[in-house]
Amino acid sequence: MIQGKLEITIKISELPNATAVENGWQRFDIDCDGRIINITVKPKVWKKLTDAQANFPEWVGAIAGKMGEATENGFVLLEPNIQVFEKKPKADKVAAT
Repeated sequence: MIQGKLEITIKISELPNATAVENGWQRFDIDCDGRIINITVKPKVWKKLTDAQANFPEWVGAIAGKMGEATENGFVLLEPNIQVFEKKPKADKVAAT
């Protein structure tokens, strides 16, 4: 048997409602098809989401981390990291003839 690494990626396109916890960290939950994922992030990581909300009309955030302990309705995401991408509207494809 070989060793593998399980990493979970959650995609979002709107700013979650967060609760401030100690030292400026933010905690929020995301509903993924009925499973509630509990996420706590550093201020620097949270800023990526708030900057995207402020600066881009449309955006996509990819939150990646490890599956932590199970909760009643889901699990805790450990070591979350966030990447944010501006979502640009697709140009209409017009065939030039």
